[in-house]
Amino acid sequence: MGASAPFEIGEQRIESGARRTVDLPVSVLSDHTPVTMSVQVVHGHRPGPTMFVSAAVHGDEVIGVEIVRRLLRAPSLSSLKGTLLAVPIVNAFGFMNHSRYLPDRRDLNRSFPGSSTGSLAARLANLFLQEIVFRSQVGIDLHSAAIHRTNLPQIRVVAGRPSTLALAEAFGAPLILMSALRDGSLRQAATEKDIDILLYEAGEGLRFDEHAVRTGVSGILRVMRHLGMVSGKQIAKPRATPLRSTSSNWLRAPAGGLLRTFKTIGEEVTMGDVLGMISDPFGESETDVIAGDTGLIIGRTNLPIVNEGDGLFHIARIGKSDNAQETIDSLATQLGADPLFDEDEII
Repeated sequence: MGASAPFEIGEQRIESGARRTVDLPVSVLSDHTPVTMSVQVVHGHRPGPTMFVSAAVHGDEVIGVEIVRRLLRAPSLSSLKGTLLAVPIVNAFGFMNHSRYLPDRRDLNRSFPGSSTGSLAARLANLFLQEIVFRSQVGIDLHSAAIHRTNLPQIRVVAGRPSTLALAEAFGAPLILMSALRDGSLRQAATEKDIDILLYEAGEGLRFDEHAVRTGVSGILRVMRHLGMVSGKQIAKPRATPLRSTSSNWLRAPAGGLLRTFKTIGEEVTMGDVLGMISDPFGESETDVIAGDTGLIIGRTNLPIVNEGDGLFHIARIGKSDNAQETIDSLATQLGADPLFDEDEII
């Protein structure tokens, strides 16, 4: 097998076996400061798939930025087959302002496919698709919960695509959630072009979480091994098969007040279980938060101050025969023992 042809992006030409950070112009701020979307291109010596990994489509979801940083330090990339396009910060505007949104208050992940002459969100979405997404066969988009919420590490995929599901299983997150495509989303735009895309959800907005970061880094490398892009010598297969869920729902606050929670992410619940209690500030009334479904808690609020109707617990339905706690514990233990992370803990 011969060497890879040079990879061209923007005005740059990356030779086989090289890596380079390329700044793609996005806009100019009102004070004349240029804004770019930066991508590090890791172009392997030998041909193979092109895969993108992106983070901070929502600017306050910073866990993905740390995952990309660690991924780019992985020794396995030195013998890469194919090309990795790593974009740690898609939405630089939101990232700098600690905000989910763009300056025009648009959600970038509801603005695809965008256009080169539309709003700021539309232009950024169009640039990202044309320069990164549409040049790839596979993509992994990294997300977290919004601020004041946290998510169990999980992969979300669209149903009916066996190739995408195989990648999700190779990733090895505790849960695979079948999730419908939303209008204007990156997943929708990529799927319409027959690009396999995984959406990784884990942790909380504006916060780092070591377990979520480790799960993300190891999962991406497992997918790359599955695609033949890296060797499997230092990347262990998941010891447990991820749980699967075809539906989920939010349990909402039956009253406003101060919330005390009795359950957290990764715990199984049964219909009728008391998951928390809401009290008024005087302690004169208390309302139980009761599970309306049996399943696995995959997300929850971290904010004790709640209004009636606020989402408190995100519960995914899983098979009755699934041993959820055993699966989650096995994968967590594996991460803790993985030598890949010996020097990478967040301090």
